[in-house]
Amino acid sequence: MKTLTGFPDAQAAGASVLREALAGRPEAYAAGALVGTKVPGDRTPELPHLPYVLVRKDTDLPHSSMANARVTLRCTVWHTGADEAHDLAMLCQGLWIVHSGPVIRGVRPATGPLPAVDPATGTELSTFTVLANIKPVLL
Repeated sequence: MKTLTGFPDAQAAGASVLREALAGRPEAYAAGALVGTKVPGDRTPELPHLPYVLVRKDTDLPHSSMANARVTLRCTVWHTGADEAHDLAMLCQGLWIVHSGPVIRGVRPATGPLPAVDPATGTELSTFTVLANIKPVLL
């Protein structure tokens, strides 16, 4: 009989890693950053909740052996300016790349950071993706 395995929530783990790693960072552009997994309803630059870091899972490709899953995680950063959005996105990417833990065992860069403007609000943002290897769990 095969061993029953599955994979933990990579999106939640990715958000948790950034939430913990960004807390107390000395960079001015990281100060007060909120990390979540849902697009904020109101994300205009005048609101005090910027910067906002969104973590979403784009793909989930378990290996046929179930010994690993390759997940594409997307990080989108809304900020008060384009430079700040890019700098915080680069920091988030770096924090993921150096991370190795119980859920996310390794990360490689994939795309970006790429600058953009939120079409709904005109807020500057930067987005990137990484490829994360996810450790299986016994069910």
